[in-house]
Amino acid sequence: MKIDWYPGHMKKARELINDLVKNIDLIVEILDARLPQSSANPVLRELHGRRPFIRVLNKEDLADPATTKAWKSYFEQEEGVKALPLSAKNHSAGASLQKLCRKMVPHRCKPGRPIRVMIVGIPNVGKSTMINTLAGKKMARVGDKPAITTCHQQIDLRNGILLSDTPGLLWPNLSDQEGAQRLATSGAISENAYDQVEIALFALKWLSETYPERLKQRYKLEELDLEASALLAKIGSKRGCLVAGGEVDMRRAADLLLRELRGGQLGRISLETPDV
Repeated sequence: MKIDWYPGHMKKARELINDLVKNIDLIVEILDARLPQSSANPVLRELHGRRPFIRVLNKEDLADPATTKAWKSYFEQEEGVKALPLSAKNHSAGASLQKLCRKMVPHRCKPGRPIRVMIVGIPNVGKSTMINTLAGKKMARVGDKPAITTCHQQIDLRNGILLSDTPGLLWPNLSDQEGAQRLATSGAISENAYDQVEIALFALKWLSETYPERLKQRYKLEELDLEASALLAKIGSKRGCLVAGGEVDMRRAADLLLRELRGGQLGRISLETPDV
C-alpha cells in the first residue's frame, strides 16, 4: 500500500512560506529526533538559501542518545546549520533555543530590530509544543493527531525574538516510501493514509534488527526468529488481543505495538541513522 497524504491546507502552507521567508532572518525546523531525515522537509533546502538554519531534534528523550549525537554531527557538516537536541516539553528547551538564535543572528535582537524567526515542521513533530514553551504560555494548539496547526500566526516573545508560526508542512510526493513508513510509525501521518498492520510489521522488522533485546524484554519473547507477521501475532496473543475462537486480532496487536513504541515503553529508540 502506497502512503500518500497531503491535506489541502498544505499546498497553501507552502505558498505562504514562500512569501514569508523573504522577511525572515533565521529558520528553525522542528524534527523528530527518532527520524530526523524522514521528518525533514526537502522543500526547505530550496527556501533557506544562505539564512542561518537551526535543526531542532525534538523528542530527544524518546530517541537513542548515541544515534542523536551522530545526527547532530551529520547535520552540522552543512555550512550555516546548527542542530539542537531537546525535548520541547521541558522549560529549559526554550532558553536553549533562544540562546542559539541570538548566537546565530548577533546583529539583530535589539530594540526595534528583533530576530525574525520562522518555525517550521511537518505535522506532529512537536512544533506547537515548542512554540508554547518559547512563549511561556499556550499560544498554539497541541494534540496527538497530525495537522493541528492550519494557519499562520506571528508571536512576539518580547525579548528580541519575533516568531512566525506556520502550518505543519508535508511535501506533496512521498516518493521515499521507506521514509513514509517511518513517518507513519512515529505517528506523523494520519492513520487514514496507511494500513496499521503493515506499518506495525515494518516497525517490527526494524526493532528485531536494531533493538532485539528491547523487543524481547518488553513482550517477554525468547526468540525473534519468526516472520514479522508471526511475531506480531505472538505479541498480540501474549497481550490478549484476541477475538472469538482465540484468534489474534492483528489490528489490535498492531495498535498496541505502535502505541507503545511511540510512547517510549520500549525505551529510547531511533528509527533511522545517518548512514541510512
